[in-house]
Amino acid sequence: MKAYWIVLLGLMVGACGYSEDEWQAQLARYNNLEAEHANEKKTHAQTQEELTATQLRVQELLAKLQDMGVNVDELSQRLQAEGTEKERLVADLDEMKRALDEYKQRAAQLDRIRKRFELVRDKLQKLTTLGLKVQIRHNRMVISLPGDVLFASGRDDLQEKGLAVLNQVAEVIRTDNQLSKRYFQVAGHTDNKPLRYNTKFQDNWGLSAMRGRQVLVYLVGAMEGEKGGGGLNPRQLHCAGYGDTDPVADNSTDEGREANRRVELVLMPDVEEMLDLKSLI
Repeated sequence: MKAYWIVLLGLMVGACGYSEDEWQAQLARYNNLEAEHANEKKTHAQTQEELTATQLRVQELLAKLQDMGVNVDELSQRLQAEGTEKERLVADLDEMKRALDEYKQRAAQLDRIRKRFELVRDKLQKLTTLGLKVQIRHNRMVISLPGDVLFASGRDDLQEKGLAVLNQVAEVIRTDNQLSKRYFQVAGHTDNKPLRYNTKFQDNWGLSAMRGRQVLVYLVGAMEGEKGGGGLNPRQLHCAGYGDTDPVADNSTDEGREANRRVELVLMPDVEEMLDLKSLI
């Protein structure tokens, strides 16, 4: 058969006018292709034999397992289930790692806030030497100024001893680079005793609001003014009047009512600090 194709190829080459060298090149190419084809057939036959042998081996093993009482289908399902469980455990582990990373980030943020809080608290702590209270109320840092020191009973004009206290408070805030940039609320508070009907404030709401305003006006006043002033930035303070709605003591005693008559300088928190500050103490 091969000789036939060689002769045929020779006739075709001759008929087409190819030279001897060209004919030999074509013949060599044909021989190479035939050799490659033969090798591929041989490799395919070997692969088929190996596949057949492997399939027979698998059938033998399955038969042996069945003879041993092993349910192959059940075993396959169990292995698949174990694979699924392993994937679930891996997913849970990844979720735990993510949660741990988030916790570490949150802990680092809380630590930064704690340090900022402690720094501000230490700066304001010097005010306690003036007899003032620095504490946390309603999740805010508060400087409590005694109302009876600032004002006479039922009045809103500042007393001399009150001005001295405000001057020292303003100096602490004004001369500190960080405190001078913070925002404060000046909040007036009263006890629960009603005012007289002929008072210009009408009620405790009015009295507390006007006392808060008087303290604010003095704190932002020019230091060289007639009565002096705290020299604080007016854009960073605002006032409020709470009347007797936010007591710190029992109004049924003289001592309690005295404690409730106060003006508070409330340090307004930054957005990052709006969490439970008591948890940081």
